[in-house]
Amino acid sequence: MQAHSHSTHPAIIKRLKRAQGHLGSVIEMIEQQRPCLELAQQLHAVEKALYQAKRTLVQDHIDHCLESALGDLPDEQHARMEEFKQITRYL
Repeated sequence: MQAHSHSTHPAIIKRLKRAQGHLGSVIEMIEQQRPCLELAQQLHAVEKALYQAKRTLVQDHIDHCLESALGDLPDEQHARMEEFKQITRYL
């Protein structure tokens, strides 16, 4: 598989490092027997950071990799591809 990088990768790395920090905090909080509400809040932050990183990665793939793999498309198919890209933003 060929290595590649996109302009969104630094932002994805930043989100993942934030999630990593939150996860470390959650582990410490559990060890300290902190209240469940606080744990749930921190776990939510981890989950959200991972979700956003994944979403950014998938969107970037759709916007760049998929389109370049398909090459030039007739206008009708290009319009459908644009519609597909737009609707995936709601996932």
